Amino acid sequence: MKKSIIAMLSIFAILTVVSCKDNFLVQTPTAALSGATLSTQKGVEGLLIGAYAELNGESNVNFYGAMSNWLWGGIRGGDANKGSNAGDQADAAPISRYETQATNGYLGGKWQVCYEGISRCNQTLNYLAAAGDISADNKKRIAGEARFLRAIYHFELKKIWGNIPFIDETKSYGAGVEKVKNDVSAWPMIEADFKNAYDNLPETQSEAGRANKWAAASFLAKVYMFQNKFTEAKALFDQIISSGKTTNGKKYGLVKSYTDLFNPVFDNNEESIFAFQASSGSGNANNSNADMVLNFPYNGGPAGCCGFNQPSFDLANSFRVDAKGLPLLDNSYRLPANELKTDQGLLSSAAFTVDTKPVDPRLDYSIGRRGVSYLDWGLHPGSDWIRDQSYGGPYAPKKFIFPKSQQAAYTDGSSWTAGYTAINLCLIRFADVLLLAAEAEIEVGSLENARAYTNLVRTRASNPATFIKNGSANAANYQIGTYTAAWTDKVAARTAVRFERRLELSGEGHRLFDLVRWGVAAQEINAYFIYEGSVSKLPLTVGGATFVAGKHELLPIPQGQIDAVGSDILKQNPGY
Repeated sequence: MKKSIIAMLSIFAILTVVSCKDNFLVQTPTAALSGATLSTQKGVEGLLIGAYAELNGESNVNFYGAMSNWLWGGIRGGDANKGSNAGDQADAAPISRYETQATNGYLGGKWQVCYEGISRCNQTLNYLAAAGDISADNKKRIAGEARFLRAIYHFELKKIWGNIPFIDETKSYGAGVEKVKNDVSAWPMIEADFKNAYDNLPETQSEAGRANKWAAASFLAKVYMFQNKFTEAKALFDQIISSGKTTNGKKYGLVKSYTDLFNPVFDNNEESIFAFQASSGSGNANNSNADMVLNFPYNGGPAGCCGFNQPSFDLANSFRVDAKGLPLLDNSYRLPANELKTDQGLLSSAAFTVDTKPVDPRLDYSIGRRGVSYLDWGLHPGSDWIRDQSYGGPYAPKKFIFPKSQQAAYTDGSSWTAGYTAINLCLIRFADVLLLAAEAEIEVGSLENARAYTNLVRTRASNPATFIKNGSANAANYQIGTYTAAWTDKVAARTAVRFERRLELSGEGHRLFDLVRWGVAAQEINAYFIYEGSVSKLPLTVGGATFVAGKHELLPIPQGQIDAVGSDILKQNPGY
């Protein structure tokens, strides 16, 4: 499924009610797709492509529907602030502060995207069952891909809302049709779909972007981790790490340079296990990585809009390291002596020098800050590229930003901004798998295996040839070391791996979901609110916000959905 053929495919059913005297009004819609057309190899493959297309939330008009989860997992996890200014996309602010109501339209948009994706998967399976010109091998593959995608959409819903209806190809869902309750855990059905895909998909695929056996194994193992099924997860991780192969048959591994992960030239590399295939130049900007379109520096540089998803002070400071290049696992990065020097409150015309104390080089791979090269756009100028420092802080996102040299070739010029890019949205990558495997090893296996996996990730980041440069010199004092002493303490090892996930995967939508599955969300998010909301930082943005344990691990089910099917069918989550 090459980028050039990714397309949005919507199936519209039209029900016409007429009297016996009005037969002349009954006309076959010229743009309709008949059952006979769809019940073919070409028709079913088209439906399947439509199911893949929904991964970037293309059916919804807001900017929060796709699987990137930059709002749902990133901002809500403390990786970033909403950014921009207080008035723009104002309904995102209460979500970021854990003050949202069930009537917030952004909730309904995300819910609808996921169930639209599920509907497309189920359509694929139903028409596949009726198709007569498809070989047994292709039927098995197509069914495996459809069930894989259906599991992803349900997994998204499960992470965000917990209690959800599971809809398979035997059911319809919504007002006026079959009503499915949310009173049964969806975990067994999600597992079953991923397991089916794992058992039936080939190890490699003929086209980039199609799920293979190892993508299914990776997601199944991750689902096990969310349920603390560490033994089952470890068994899969062992296979993925030792035997997993990319679409073209290359063994999974870590790419040499961290920045290559977010460069469309290197899409579908050996680290990419499964990704939405973003494209440019297709004539439709929604075929791009459209979910990130708001998340560019404001008023200058790439795209020029709109200043959202600004990395937090807390995240930036977490990249501070000690004399050995190791992270400050005791959270002392929040102490004034260890905070990064910033240009908060300074105009771009005012003098400023970059922090000279040691930092993990992934800081400047991940976060745009004043005085450091912003890809090939020159030095980040500070406040000139920030819409409102007092609201969003001094930082800009840097992952998923296109280089200036790629503006024509890898951005879509058919819409209102160049922020529609061809940078793939990677939903799971090998570093994610390594660190999940390290967690599993700590819980049921070997602490030393966990240390080895963690050190692989850190070693990749330590390659000096890939450090961000200002001219010919390193842009900052980059120091990163590996864990050389044996890990013998389970609690300490767990702390190290969890912190490593934050550093390695920041800005990729995982943080809040990690905190929830570890059972520490209230503790960590409240500490973040206190720190980020202190007088010297962003009191107007997160000051006074509170995470309530037992409530805020989940979002409220959209009220519009409850109203549509009835409160006896959809039960609201506790506390809302």
